[in-house]
Amino acid sequence: MLRYHATILIAIFSLAGAVQAQTYPTKVVKIILGFPAATTVDLLVRPLAQKLGESLGQQVIVENRSGATGLIANEAVARAAPDGYTLLGAPGSSLASSPQMFAKPPFNVLEDFAPISQIGAFGYVFIVHPGVPVKSVKELIALARAKPGFLTYGSSGIGGGFHLAGELFTSMARVNMLHVPYNGGAAAMNDILAGRIDMMFYSMAVARPHIQTGKLRPLSVTGMNRDELLPEVPTMDEAGLKGYEMTGWHGLVAPAGTPVAVINKLNAEIVRLLQTADMKRLWNRYGMGTPTATPAQFAEVIKSDYEKYSKLIKSAGIKLR
Repeated sequence: MLRYHATILIAIFSLAGAVQAQTYPTKVVKIILGFPAATTVDLLVRPLAQKLGESLGQQVIVENRSGATGLIANEAVARAAPDGYTLLGAPGSSLASSPQMFAKPPFNVLEDFAPISQIGAFGYVFIVHPGVPVKSVKELIALARAKPGFLTYGSSGIGGGFHLAGELFTSMARVNMLHVPYNGGAAAMNDILAGRIDMMFYSMAVARPHIQTGKLRPLSVTGMNRDELLPEVPTMDEAGLKGYEMTGWHGLVAPAGTPVAVINKLNAEIVRLLQTADMKRLWNRYGMGTPTATPAQFAEVIKSDYEKYSKLIKSAGIKLR
């Protein structure tokens, strides 16, 4: 009898979820970002939000709540009602790495969020100032070993993807270089262009114009395959650091407990929109791939990166507080 009642309850909840998905949304949907306007996640989410609103028949607005490497926005969404009306747009680093550098983060990434959809995937480019006397990864490693602690690499902040790409490089190459964190990627880019730092890992879409004018020299890209934006540049694996891979992504998540039917509806709409010609052209301009992952597949991406970065952060001893 108990099993019969349980079966009836499961059927009722499943039916309720399906009905909610059919009517969802009935009011404005808010996507919160943990970074300022004009950052990469903002540039991706805003046009997607507009298209998503048109598709769903309800306004989808974007709200920037910057601070603490995305943790302020993350916490706000983790504690929001799980009804599909408050979502989080985030780069992979603010979910998979930044929270791990706090002794007691105010949320659990793997338990407090329901993954919806990965919205962008990209590799980094490893760039040096032309004044650095190297033209390959092997030459750079040789120089770094000859001058321990002399070379500098910048990043957009402690624990971000670009910083961790550098930590992985120094660990695998067995070299000692000085990390110089900045408050955002723009400041780091300004300093490498001026020659105040020697190198950095950065977004291909942003770095490519400076590479084309000769202001920066690319040594490698960080994915396992060459990138369409810089097809002549070898992968780190091809350049001699076997097995090196560091890529980034952006995605949307909801508070844990959001109805599965709502999650699936959002995922289906987002995947469809990302495959349209207009969105593909825009994403290509930013050096982004257009993923088609299901919520379950996106959850695996988050979990895999979380575990990967956990090992790297602990081995490098990276902490914010």
